[in-house]
Amino acid sequence: MTDFDAAISRRGTGSLKWDKRADLQPFWVADMDFPSPPEVIDALRRRVEHGIFGYAVPHPGLEEAVCEYLHCRHGAAVPPEQIVHLGGLVPALSVAGRAFARPGEALMTCTPVYPPFLGIHRDGNLDLITVPHICEDQRWNFDWDAMDAAVTPRTRLFILSHPQNPLGRVFTKEELLQLAEFCARHDLILVSDEIHCDLVFDEAATPFCSALGLPPAFASRAIVLLSPSKTYNIAGLGYAYAVIRDESLRRRFTRTRGHTLPEVNCLSYYAAEAAYRHGDSWRRELLAYLRGNRDLIAQFCRDEIPGLVVPRLEATYLAWLDFRPLGIAEPAARLEKEAGIYLSDGRFFGNPGHARLNFGCPRALLREALEGIRRTVH
Repeated sequence: MTDFDAAISRRGTGSLKWDKRADLQPFWVADMDFPSPPEVIDALRRRVEHGIFGYAVPHPGLEEAVCEYLHCRHGAAVPPEQIVHLGGLVPALSVAGRAFARPGEALMTCTPVYPPFLGIHRDGNLDLITVPHICEDQRWNFDWDAMDAAVTPRTRLFILSHPQNPLGRVFTKEELLQLAEFCARHDLILVSDEIHCDLVFDEAATPFCSALGLPPAFASRAIVLLSPSKTYNIAGLGYAYAVIRDESLRRRFTRTRGHTLPEVNCLSYYAAEAAYRHGDSWRRELLAYLRGNRDLIAQFCRDEIPGLVVPRLEATYLAWLDFRPLGIAEPAARLEKEAGIYLSDGRFFGNPGHARLNFGCPRALLREALEGIRRTVH
C-alpha cells in the first residue's frame, strides 16, 4: 500500500511546481506530490544501471504495452503503425494546428480550458474561436447552438479536453458522438486530448468513452492524444503519443512534425511501459485517495466557505473554484498576497474570477490550503 499522506519535500529539486515561486505553497501546475508507482521506479533504476543513454526508439515491450492498454482500457484494436510517439502532448497540439490549418484559418475550442489550447493557434498564425461551456444544474455542458453560430467556413479543427481540464467533466458517449457529428457537419478535424482519462472517480456512473471508439466514419477524422504522464506522475519524463487511424492524416501530422520536436527521452519509454503493465493497482489506490481529497474540498467549501462554487468533479485532481459570488475578481492574486498560496489563475483558462486548485497532494497540505482560502475570503 502506498502512503499518500507522506509529505516528501520537493523544494530544491528543480521542480517547476515548487521552485518557481519558492515563497508560496504551490497548488497550481498539474503534477502530483506523490511518488510514482514502485514498478515504474524499479524500471527506471534497471535502465539507469545499464549505464548508456543514447538515442532511443520505442522498444517492442513499450509498443506491446501501449497496444494492450488501448485494447483493455478503451476496447480499441490499434496496430503500432497507427501510433505516433511524442516527447509531450502540448507540442502535439501545436503540430496538429500547423498540420491541418493554414495561416488565416481557424481552430475552435470551448472554455474554460487548459491554457495551451488558447495559445497554440499563434504557432501557425491561425485564428482562435472560443465558445464557453454552459453550467446547468452544477454540470458543465456544451453550448451546441453557440458552437454552430460561431464556427466559420475557415475553421479546420476542434480541440477537445476530455476529461475536461479544468472542469472535471467526463463527457458521455452521446455528447462525444454529437461532437463528432458537429465536426463532420463542418468538416473539422477532431483533436481529443485524453491525458486525464485514467483519473475518473466513478467509472460506473461516468464511464470514460474515448474518441477511439467513435464509428469509423468519424474516427477517420479524429486524432487522439494520450499519455501515462498525469496518472502515474511521470510528466517530467516527457512522453506522450497520438493515435491517428487515417493514413493521410497521419502522414500530414508526421510531416509537419518534421525536425521541430525533441527526441523522446530514452528513460521515458521504460517508465511508460512499466506504468501500463504494472501500475493499475497503484492507480486504483491513487483514485481512492484523490476521491477523499475531492470530497474534502466539496464539504469544506459547503460548510466553511459558503458562496464559493465548486462544480461536481468527475475526474482529474484539479478543482475549478468560482470566486465571483464572493465578489473576488482576481482570486489567484489575492490568495498569493494574503495566504501565500499559489493557484492557477482562471484568466489563463478563459474565465476571470476563477482559480484552479491542484489537490494531488497529501491531505494535510490540502487542509492547509483550504484554511488559507477560508481566512482570505472571510
